[in-house]
Amino acid sequence: MKALWKPSWNSSKQPRKQRKYRFNAPLHIKQKFLHVPLSKELRKKYQIRNVRVRTNDKVLITRGQFKKKTGKVERIDLKNTKVYVQNIEMVKKDGSKILYPLKPASLQIQELDVSDKMRRKKLERNKPKEEPKK
Repeated sequence: MKALWKPSWNSSKQPRKQRKYRFNAPLHIKQKFLHVPLSKELRKKYQIRNVRVRTNDKVLITRGQFKKKTGKVERIDLKNTKVYVQNIEMVKKDGSKILYPLKPASLQIQELDVSDKMRRKKLERNKPKEEPKK
């Protein structure tokens, strides 16, 4: 049998090979799949298009049955590349509620949690420097 995942993988048009690559990727590569686009204001502020989603980031859902709803990211499932947002719930047949798993591609970051020094430093690196006024 061929290897499950190769770092030297060249892209394929076949969906089955694309799914195989994403499903069998190691966790340090799956982290890159959790990048979420920023809102226009944040894009302008930080001069960056997307960033890895983290807990406590405020996101807007752009696709699916929960479209146009916002909430804080409660947890992230790196193994399955799913994001769980506060108050976005599914009702089970027994009446109990569970958080609904969302794909990162169907989200947009509205507010960033910059309490972490490393994340703040990474964001500030791309920020344009203000010119001194004459």
